[in-house]
Amino acid sequence: MKGLSNTIIWLMSLLFSAVSVSAQEAAEAARVVVSGVVTDASTGRPVPQATIAVAGTHVSVVSNDDGFFTLKAAAMPQGIVVSCVGYQSQAVRGQSLFPKGKGGDNGRALTIALKPTAISLSEIVVWTEDPRELVRIAMSKIPQNYSREPELFRGFYRETAMKRQHYIYVAEGVVDMYKTAYDHNNYRDRVAIRKGRRLLSSKQGDTLTVKVMGGPLQPVQLDVVKNHDFLLNAQELNNYNFEMLPSTTIADRLQYVVAISPRWPVEWPLYNGRLYIDRETLAFTRAELSLDVSDREKATRYMLIRKPAGVRFRPRELSTLIDYRYDQGVTRISYIRNTFRFNCDWKRRLFATSFAACCEMVVTDHEPAKGRAPISGRDSFDSRDAFYDKVDFFLDPLFWEDYNIIEPSVSLDEAIDKLLKKRIKR
Repeated sequence: MKGLSNTIIWLMSLLFSAVSVSAQEAAEAARVVVSGVVTDASTGRPVPQATIAVAGTHVSVVSNDDGFFTLKAAAMPQGIVVSCVGYQSQAVRGQSLFPKGKGGDNGRALTIALKPTAISLSEIVVWTEDPRELVRIAMSKIPQNYSREPELFRGFYRETAMKRQHYIYVAEGVVDMYKTAYDHNNYRDRVAIRKGRRLLSSKQGDTLTVKVMGGPLQPVQLDVVKNHDFLLNAQELNNYNFEMLPSTTIADRLQYVVAISPRWPVEWPLYNGRLYIDRETLAFTRAELSLDVSDREKATRYMLIRKPAGVRFRPRELSTLIDYRYDQGVTRISYIRNTFRFNCDWKRRLFATSFAACCEMVVTDHEPAKGRAPISGRDSFDSRDAFYDKVDFFLDPLFWEDYNIIEPSVSLDEAIDKLLKKRIKR
Protein backbone atom coordinates (compact mmCIF):
# COMPACT_ATOMS: atom_id res chain seq x y z
CA MET A 1 0.00 0.00 0.00
CA LYS A 2 2.92 2.35 0.68
CA GLY A 3 4.15 2.00 -2.92
CA LEU A 4 0.64 2.61 -4.23
CA SER A 5 0.29 5.71 -2.04
CA ASN A 6 3.56 7.09 -3.38
CA THR A 7 2.40 6.41 -6.95
CA ILE A 8 -0.86 8.28 -6.36
CA ILE A 9 1.00 11.26 -4.85
CA TRP A 10 3.41 11.26 -7.80
CA LEU A 11 0.54 11.17 -10.31
CA MET A 12 -1.26 13.97 -8.45
CA SER A 13 1.94 16.04 -8.55
CA LEU A 14 2.21 15.53 -12.30
CA LEU A 15 -1.44 16.50 -12.74
CA PHE A 16 -1.00 19.63 -10.62
CA SER A 17 2.11 20.60 -12.61
CA ALA A 18 0.25 20.12 -15.87
CA VAL A 19 -2.62 22.30 -14.65
CA SER A 20 -0.16 25.00 -13.49
CA VAL A 21 1.69 24.99 -16.81
CA SER A 22 -1.58 25.15 -18.73
CA ALA A 23 -2.77 28.08 -16.62
CA GLN A 24 0.53 29.87 -17.14
CA GLU A 25 0.41 29.28 -20.90
CA ALA A 26 -3.18 30.54 -21.00
CA ALA A 27 -2.19 33.69 -19.10
CA GLU A 28 0.73 34.29 -21.46
CA ALA A 29 -1.49 33.74 -24.49
CA ALA A 30 -4.02 36.27 -23.16
CA ARG A 31 -1.36 38.91 -22.59
CA VAL A 32 -0.69 41.15 -25.60
CA VAL A 33 2.63 42.95 -25.92
CA VAL A 34 3.12 46.03 -28.08
CA SER A 35 6.73 47.18 -28.53
CA GLY A 36 8.24 50.00 -30.50
CA VAL A 37 10.21 53.22 -30.63
CA VAL A 38 9.00 56.84 -30.48
CA THR A 39 10.86 59.31 -32.68
CA ASP A 40 10.70 62.95 -33.72
CA ALA A 41 9.15 63.06 -37.21
CA SER A 42 11.29 66.01 -38.29
CA THR A 43 14.69 64.88 -37.00
CA GLY A 44 14.36 61.11 -36.56
CA ARG A 45 15.80 61.36 -33.07
CA PRO A 46 14.33 59.25 -30.26
CA VAL A 47 11.75 60.90 -27.98
CA PRO A 48 12.33 59.93 -24.33
CA GLN A 49 9.65 60.01 -21.62
CA ALA A 50 6.77 59.93 -24.10
CA THR A 51 3.60 58.48 -22.59
CA ILE A 52 2.18 55.37 -24.28
CA ALA A 53 -1.31 54.51 -23.01
CA VAL A 54 -3.76 51.74 -23.88
CA ALA A 55 -6.87 53.43 -25.26
CA GLY A 56 -9.90 53.18 -22.97
CA THR A 57 -7.89 51.97 -19.95
CA HIS A 58 -5.62 53.35 -17.23
CA VAL A 59 -2.65 51.22 -18.37
CA SER A 60 0.39 53.17 -19.57
CA VAL A 61 4.19 53.31 -19.69
CA VAL A 62 6.83 55.80 -20.84
CA SER A 63 9.55 55.48 -23.46
CA ASN A 64 13.13 55.20 -22.24
CA ASP A 65 16.06 57.43 -23.11
CA ASP A 66 16.36 55.69 -26.50
CA GLY A 67 12.65 56.16 -27.25
CA PHE A 68 11.91 52.44 -26.79
CA PHE A 69 8.88 51.07 -24.98
CA THR A 70 7.09 47.80 -24.29
CA LEU A 71 3.44 47.87 -23.27
CA LYS A 72 1.64 44.80 -21.92
CA ALA A 73 -2.16 44.53 -21.96
CA ALA A 74 -4.43 41.85 -20.55
CA ALA A 75 -6.27 41.57 -23.89
CA MET A 76 -6.01 42.85 -27.43
CA PRO A 77 -6.14 46.65 -27.08
CA GLN A 78 -8.39 48.85 -29.21
CA GLY A 79 -5.28 50.91 -29.78
CA ILE A 80 -2.62 53.00 -28.08
CA VAL A 81 -2.19 56.75 -27.76
CA VAL A 82 1.30 58.27 -27.71
CA SER A 83 1.85 61.79 -26.36
CA CYS A 84 4.69 64.02 -25.25
CA VAL A 85 5.11 67.67 -24.38
CA GLY A 86 5.52 69.79 -27.52
CA TYR A 87 4.23 67.09 -29.90
CA GLN A 88 0.91 66.19 -31.47
CA SER A 89 -0.56 63.02 -29.97
CA GLN A 90 -0.76 60.00 -32.23
CA ALA A 91 -3.15 57.05 -32.05
CA VAL A 92 -2.25 53.63 -33.42
CA ARG A 93 -5.04 51.08 -33.82
CA GLY A 94 -5.80 47.55 -34.98
CA GLN A 95 -3.23 45.65 -37.01
CA SER A 96 -1.10 48.79 -37.30
CA LEU A 97 0.09 47.89 -33.79
CA PHE A 98 1.86 44.86 -35.26
CA PRO A 99 3.53 45.78 -38.56
CA LYS A 100 4.79 42.21 -38.99
CA GLY A 101 1.33 40.76 -38.42
CA LYS A 102 2.28 39.23 -35.07
CA GLY A 103 1.31 39.94 -31.50
CA GLY A 104 3.76 39.88 -28.63
CA ASP A 105 7.30 41.12 -28.33
CA ASN A 106 8.48 40.88 -31.92
CA GLY A 107 11.61 42.98 -31.89
CA ARG A 108 10.12 46.46 -31.46
CA ALA A 109 8.80 46.57 -35.02
CA LEU A 110 6.49 49.52 -34.40
CA THR A 111 7.85 53.02 -35.11
CA ILE A 112 5.83 56.05 -34.04
CA ALA A 113 7.01 59.38 -35.43
CA LEU A 114 5.54 62.31 -33.50
CA LYS A 115 5.10 65.66 -35.22
CA PRO A 116 6.02 68.81 -33.31
CA THR A 117 3.03 70.89 -32.32
CA ALA A 118 2.14 73.84 -34.52
CA ILE A 119 -0.03 76.25 -32.53
CA SER A 120 -2.15 78.48 -34.76
CA LEU A 121 -2.72 82.14 -33.97
CA SER A 122 -6.41 81.45 -33.34
CA GLU A 123 -5.45 79.07 -30.50
CA ILE A 124 -3.07 81.43 -28.76
CA VAL A 125 -4.49 83.13 -25.69
CA VAL A 126 -2.02 85.43 -23.96
CA TRP A 127 -2.23 85.65 -20.18
CA THR A 128 -2.16 89.39 -19.64
CA GLU A 129 -2.06 89.37 -15.85
CA ASP A 130 0.86 88.65 -13.52
CA PRO A 131 2.05 85.04 -14.12
CA ARG A 132 2.31 84.66 -10.36
CA GLU A 133 -1.46 85.21 -10.24
CA LEU A 134 -1.93 82.41 -12.77
CA VAL A 135 0.04 80.07 -10.51
CA ARG A 136 -2.00 81.20 -7.51
CA ILE A 137 -5.30 80.51 -9.33
CA ALA A 138 -4.04 77.07 -10.41
CA MET A 139 -3.17 76.33 -6.77
CA SER A 140 -6.70 77.25 -5.67
CA LYS A 141 -8.15 74.79 -8.21
CA ILE A 142 -6.10 71.78 -7.04
CA PRO A 143 -8.96 70.19 -5.02
CA GLN A 144 -11.28 70.15 -8.04
CA ASN A 145 -8.73 69.23 -10.71
CA TYR A 146 -7.16 66.21 -9.02
CA SER A 147 -8.60 63.06 -7.48
CA ARG A 148 -11.27 63.66 -4.84
CA GLU A 149 -11.11 60.12 -3.50
CA PRO A 150 -8.37 57.76 -2.28
CA GLU A 151 -6.69 55.78 -5.05
CA LEU A 152 -4.30 52.86 -5.41
CA PHE A 153 -1.56 53.07 -8.01
CA ARG A 154 0.73 50.44 -9.50
CA GLY A 155 4.11 51.72 -10.67
CA PHE A 156 7.54 50.68 -11.87
CA TYR A 157 10.57 52.18 -10.13
CA ARG A 158 14.23 52.20 -11.13
CA GLU A 159 17.34 53.74 -9.58
CA THR A 160 20.82 53.70 -11.10
CA ALA A 161 24.26 55.03 -10.21
CA MET A 162 27.23 55.71 -12.47
CA LYS A 163 30.89 56.25 -11.65
CA ARG A 164 32.29 58.45 -14.37
CA GLN A 165 30.85 56.85 -17.52
CA HIS A 166 30.22 53.36 -16.11
CA TYR A 167 27.18 51.97 -14.31
CA ILE A 168 28.00 50.60 -10.88
CA TYR A 169 24.49 50.02 -9.51
CA VAL A 170 21.02 49.18 -10.83
CA ALA A 171 17.91 48.44 -8.78
CA GLU A 172 14.30 48.32 -9.88
CA GLY A 173 10.94 47.16 -8.64
CA VAL A 174 7.19 47.11 -8.94
CA VAL A 175 5.64 49.37 -6.31
CA ASP A 176 2.15 49.96 -4.98
CA MET A 177 1.20 53.48 -3.93
CA TYR A 178 -1.75 54.73 -1.91
CA LYS A 179 -2.81 58.36 -2.22
CA THR A 180 -5.55 60.14 -0.34
CA ALA A 181 -7.74 62.76 -2.01
CA TYR A 182 -5.94 65.92 -3.11
CA ASP A 183 -7.88 68.09 -0.67
CA HIS A 184 -5.92 66.24 2.07
CA ASN A 185 -2.23 66.48 2.95
CA ASN A 186 0.16 63.69 2.03
CA TYR A 187 0.81 62.34 5.54
CA ARG A 188 -1.16 59.13 4.91
CA ASP A 189 0.19 58.55 1.41
CA ARG A 190 2.35 55.44 1.27
CA VAL A 191 4.49 53.31 -1.03
CA ALA A 192 5.14 49.56 -0.75
CA ILE A 193 7.53 47.39 -2.74
CA ARG A 194 5.73 44.47 -4.37
CA LYS A 195 8.68 42.93 -6.21
CA GLY A 196 12.23 44.07 -6.87
CA ARG A 197 15.80 43.21 -7.78
CA ARG A 198 19.23 44.81 -7.57
CA LEU A 199 22.72 44.57 -9.03
CA LEU A 200 25.89 46.15 -7.65
CA SER A 201 29.36 46.21 -9.16
CA SER A 202 31.60 43.60 -7.55
CA LYS A 203 34.64 45.85 -7.94
CA GLN A 204 35.64 47.10 -4.52
CA GLY A 205 36.64 50.55 -5.78
CA ASP A 206 33.13 51.09 -7.17
CA THR A 207 31.46 50.88 -3.77
CA LEU A 208 29.88 54.18 -2.75
CA THR A 209 27.83 54.47 0.41
CA VAL A 210 26.65 58.04 -0.20
CA LYS A 211 22.85 58.36 0.10
CA VAL A 212 21.07 61.27 -1.56
CA MET A 213 17.41 62.27 -1.39
CA GLY A 214 14.94 60.36 -3.56
CA GLY A 215 13.95 56.70 -3.64
CA PRO A 216 10.53 55.04 -4.00
CA LEU A 217 8.94 57.79 -1.86
CA GLN A 218 9.54 60.35 -4.64
CA PRO A 219 5.91 60.34 -5.85
CA VAL A 220 4.83 61.23 -2.30
CA GLN A 221 7.56 63.68 -1.31
CA LEU A 222 7.93 65.40 -4.69
CA ASP A 223 4.30 65.47 -5.77
CA VAL A 224 4.50 69.23 -6.18
CA VAL A 225 0.72 69.55 -6.43
CA LYS A 226 -0.05 67.72 -3.18
CA ASN A 227 3.02 68.28 -1.01
CA HIS A 228 2.59 72.01 -0.44
CA ASP A 229 5.71 72.11 1.72
CA PHE A 230 7.77 71.37 -1.40
CA LEU A 231 7.07 74.44 -3.55
CA LEU A 232 3.47 75.49 -4.18
CA ASN A 233 2.65 77.50 -1.08
CA ALA A 234 2.24 81.26 -0.76
CA GLN A 235 5.26 81.73 1.50
CA GLU A 236 7.66 79.79 -0.73
CA LEU A 237 6.42 81.41 -3.94
CA ASN A 238 7.35 84.83 -2.52
CA ASN A 239 10.96 83.77 -3.03
CA TYR A 240 10.56 83.44 -6.81
CA ASN A 241 10.33 85.55 -9.94
CA PHE A 242 7.75 84.55 -12.57
CA GLU A 243 7.81 84.92 -16.35
CA MET A 244 5.32 83.87 -19.02
CA LEU A 245 6.84 81.74 -21.80
CA PRO A 246 5.31 80.71 -25.17
CA SER A 247 2.46 78.20 -24.92
CA THR A 248 2.87 74.53 -25.86
CA THR A 249 0.75 71.37 -25.84
CA ILE A 250 0.64 68.15 -23.84
CA ALA A 251 -1.60 65.37 -25.22
CA ASP A 252 -3.11 67.92 -27.64
CA ARG A 253 -4.16 70.18 -24.78
CA LEU A 254 -2.87 73.75 -24.78
CA GLN A 255 -0.63 74.67 -21.87
CA TYR A 256 0.46 77.94 -20.30
CA VAL A 257 4.15 77.82 -19.42
CA VAL A 258 5.48 79.82 -16.46
CA ALA A 259 9.21 80.09 -15.77
CA ILE A 260 10.35 80.47 -12.17
CA SER A 261 13.74 81.61 -10.84
CA PRO A 262 15.14 82.59 -7.42
CA ARG A 263 14.16 86.11 -6.42
CA TRP A 264 16.64 86.57 -3.58
CA PRO A 265 18.90 84.45 -1.35
CA VAL A 266 17.27 82.44 1.44
CA GLU A 267 18.57 79.88 3.94
CA TRP A 268 17.80 76.94 1.63
CA PRO A 269 18.48 76.39 -2.09
CA LEU A 270 15.76 77.40 -4.56
CA TYR A 271 14.84 76.10 -8.00
CA ASN A 272 14.93 77.33 -11.55
CA GLY A 273 12.27 75.75 -13.69
CA ARG A 274 9.03 75.71 -15.63
CA LEU A 275 5.46 75.03 -14.56
CA TYR A 276 2.96 73.84 -17.18
CA ILE A 277 -0.70 74.73 -16.59
CA ASP A 278 -3.60 73.38 -18.63
CA ARG A 279 -5.29 76.31 -20.36
CA GLU A 280 -8.80 74.87 -19.96
CA THR A 281 -8.75 73.42 -16.43
CA LEU A 282 -5.85 75.43 -14.97
CA ALA A 283 -4.40 72.21 -13.58
CA PHE A 284 -0.65 71.78 -13.16
CA THR A 285 0.35 69.16 -15.72
CA ARG A 286 4.14 69.22 -15.59
CA ALA A 287 7.00 70.67 -13.57
CA GLU A 288 10.60 70.86 -14.75
CA LEU A 289 12.87 71.93 -11.88
CA SER A 290 16.61 72.41 -11.47
CA LEU A 291 18.09 73.11 -8.05
CA ASP A 292 20.31 76.17 -7.76
CA VAL A 293 23.62 74.61 -6.64
CA SER A 294 25.68 77.80 -6.78
CA ASP A 295 25.90 77.70 -2.98
CA ARG A 296 27.41 74.23 -2.46
CA GLU A 297 26.87 74.18 1.28
CA LYS A 298 23.13 74.81 0.95
CA ALA A 299 22.79 72.33 -1.90
CA THR A 300 24.67 69.67 0.06
CA ARG A 301 22.40 70.06 3.09
CA TYR A 302 19.40 69.68 0.78
CA MET A 303 20.59 66.74 -1.34
CA LEU A 304 22.74 64.63 0.96
CA ILE A 305 21.26 62.18 3.46
CA ARG A 306 24.48 60.54 4.67
CA LYS A 307 28.06 59.82 3.63
CA PRO A 308 31.14 58.09 5.04
CA ALA A 309 33.56 60.05 7.20
CA GLY A 310 36.41 61.50 5.21
CA VAL A 311 34.43 61.88 1.98
CA ARG A 312 33.83 65.37 0.59
CA PHE A 313 30.54 65.69 -1.30
CA ARG A 314 30.32 68.36 -4.02
CA PRO A 315 26.92 68.78 -5.69
CA ARG A 316 26.78 69.63 -9.40
CA GLU A 317 23.15 69.09 -10.40
CA LEU A 318 19.74 68.06 -9.12
CA SER A 319 17.01 68.13 -11.75
CA THR A 320 13.45 66.96 -11.22
CA LEU A 321 10.70 66.17 -13.72
CA ILE A 322 7.11 65.61 -12.55
CA ASP A 323 4.43 64.70 -15.09
CA TYR A 324 0.67 64.53 -14.58
CA ARG A 325 -1.82 62.91 -16.96
CA TYR A 326 -5.30 64.24 -17.71
CA ASP A 327 -7.88 61.46 -17.95
CA GLN A 328 -11.66 61.94 -18.13
CA GLY A 329 -11.73 65.16 -16.14
CA VAL A 330 -9.15 64.17 -13.52
CA THR A 331 -5.42 64.94 -13.52
CA ARG A 332 -3.15 62.37 -11.84
CA ILE A 333 0.57 61.96 -11.28
CA SER A 334 2.03 59.76 -14.03
CA TYR A 335 5.83 60.01 -14.05
CA ILE A 336 8.59 61.40 -11.85
CA ARG A 337 12.36 61.50 -12.34
CA ASN A 338 15.23 62.81 -10.22
CA THR A 339 18.73 63.16 -11.67
CA PHE A 340 21.74 63.84 -9.43
CA ARG A 341 25.30 64.69 -10.45
CA PHE A 342 28.01 65.17 -7.85
CA ASN A 343 31.72 64.74 -7.17
CA CYS A 344 33.25 62.92 -4.25
CA ASP A 345 36.83 63.19 -3.16
CA TRP A 346 38.76 61.59 -0.39
CA LYS A 347 41.29 63.42 1.76
CA ARG A 348 44.13 61.13 0.73
CA ARG A 349 43.34 61.15 -2.98
CA LEU A 350 44.53 63.73 -5.44
CA PHE A 351 41.56 63.84 -7.82
CA ALA A 352 37.78 63.87 -7.31
CA THR A 353 35.52 61.22 -8.86
CA SER A 354 32.32 62.14 -10.66
CA PHE A 355 29.09 60.27 -9.98
CA ALA A 356 25.58 60.42 -11.40
CA ALA A 357 22.43 58.88 -9.96
CA CYS A 358 18.91 58.68 -11.33
CA CYS A 359 15.60 57.66 -9.72
CA GLU A 360 12.46 57.39 -11.84
CA MET A 361 8.98 55.98 -11.45
CA VAL A 362 6.12 55.59 -13.93
CA VAL A 363 2.52 54.90 -12.95
CA THR A 364 1.39 51.89 -14.99
CA ASP A 365 -2.17 51.54 -13.65
CA HIS A 366 -4.53 52.89 -10.99
CA GLU A 367 -7.94 52.21 -9.45
CA PRO A 368 -10.21 53.68 -6.74
CA ALA A 369 -9.33 52.57 -3.21
CA LYS A 370 -12.94 52.49 -2.02
CA GLY A 371 -13.57 49.59 0.32
CA ARG A 372 -9.89 48.62 0.31
CA ALA A 373 -7.49 49.21 3.17
CA PRO A 374 -4.54 51.50 2.49
CA ILE A 375 -1.00 50.16 2.64
CA SER A 376 -0.14 49.37 6.25
CA GLY A 377 2.65 51.17 8.02
CA ARG A 378 4.47 47.85 8.45
CA ASP A 379 4.51 47.23 4.69
CA SER A 380 5.26 50.79 3.59
CA PHE A 381 8.67 52.08 2.51
CA ASP A 382 10.22 54.56 4.95
CA SER A 383 12.40 57.53 4.05
CA ARG A 384 15.13 56.02 6.25
CA ASP A 385 15.08 52.76 4.28
CA ALA A 386 17.47 51.94 1.45
CA PHE A 387 15.82 50.39 -1.60
CA TYR A 388 18.90 48.19 -2.06
CA ASP A 389 18.21 46.43 1.26
CA LYS A 390 14.59 45.70 0.37
CA VAL A 391 15.04 43.74 -2.86
CA ASP A 392 16.80 40.59 -4.12
CA PHE A 393 19.76 39.86 -6.37
CA PHE A 394 19.37 40.68 -10.07
CA LEU A 395 19.35 37.48 -12.18
CA ASP A 396 16.10 36.08 -13.67
CA PRO A 397 15.76 37.35 -17.29
CA LEU A 398 11.96 36.87 -17.12
CA PHE A 399 11.60 38.75 -13.84
CA TRP A 400 9.24 41.40 -15.29
CA GLU A 401 7.28 39.08 -17.59
CA ASP A 402 3.91 39.97 -16.04
CA TYR A 403 4.52 43.68 -15.41
CA ASN A 404 4.77 46.91 -17.36
CA ILE A 405 8.19 48.49 -16.93
CA ILE A 406 10.38 51.26 -18.31
CA GLU A 407 12.49 49.46 -20.88
CA PRO A 408 16.22 49.71 -20.10
CA SER A 409 18.14 51.87 -22.55
CA VAL A 410 20.74 50.23 -24.78
CA SER A 411 23.58 51.51 -22.58
CA LEU A 412 21.86 50.29 -19.41
CA ASP A 413 21.15 46.89 -20.98
CA GLU A 414 24.84 46.52 -21.88
CA ALA A 415 25.88 47.61 -18.39
CA ILE A 416 23.60 45.04 -16.77
CA ASP A 417 25.12 42.26 -18.91
CA LYS A 418 28.64 43.31 -17.96
CA LEU A 419 27.85 43.55 -14.25
CA LEU A 420 26.15 40.14 -14.29
CA LYS A 421 29.11 38.51 -16.05
CA LYS A 422 31.53 39.94 -13.52
CA ARG A 423 29.46 38.61 -10.62
CA ILE A 424 29.04 35.16 -12.21
CA LYS A 425 32.82 34.90 -12.79
CA ARG A 426 33.39 35.52 -9.11
